[in-house]
Amino acid sequence: MPAVCTWFVADGDLPPTSSGQLVSHEALCALNTSEDDAAVDFTVFFEDRDPLSGFHFTCPAQRTVHVRLDTIQNRDGEVIPKGKPYALEIRSSIPIIVQHSRMDTSQAPLALFTTMGFPG
Repeated sequence: MPAVCTWFVADGDLPPTSSGQLVSHEALCALNTSEDDAAVDFTVFFEDRDPLSGFHFTCPAQRTVHVRLDTIQNRDGEVIPKGKPYALEIRSSIPIIVQHSRMDTSQAPLALFTTMGFPG
């Protein structure tokens, strides 16, 4: 897919454990205010292994999509490993807004943070 917009998120790390009723996870949040659907692909980069590519989702026109990074699979059925630091390159077919968030319930108190994707 030829990318019109590209973003980078340098700090990803899926929490390997959860406590209580909330599941630790990370998510990509996309907002598409245009009248066209956005085709979004992303690649996951690691410190000590080759990148994982082939992750895809669609953000429909005038909608928002929240993609849980602990459950999405790429075209080969691979998942992002938990407890391994990673970074993301996100590419969209049209201009959209991209935000990354993490909820870590592995220890009390709950930790929640979010950051906007860095445009490239």
